[in-house]
Amino acid sequence: MITHVVMFKLLDRSPENIRRTRDVLTAMEGKIPQLKSLEVGIDVLRSERSYDIVLIAKFDSLEDLKLYNDHPVHQEVLRYIATVKDVSIAVDYES
Repeated sequence: MITHVVMFKLLDRSPENIRRTRDVLTAMEGKIPQLKSLEVGIDVLRSERSYDIVLIAKFDSLEDLKLYNDHPVHQEVLRYIATVKDVSIAVDYES
């Protein structure tokens, strides 16, 4: 199992923009066959060091993660994220 974790800090950190971005991310669910599970959370502390959103996705294999990365639905989300994010960080691990 591969777990893909991405945290986003947005340019516009307003609650409305954060919710809109969460909705864009969660809209991938059920549209990409290799995506086994998807969880998207909004930070509740809202401190200066906090990131605004976290995405946790699970895949059966590294190959499935690659197929997800290249999938048109994910590519569309990436285009949107590029317009709203300040910074993002990611980690992918095997369990």
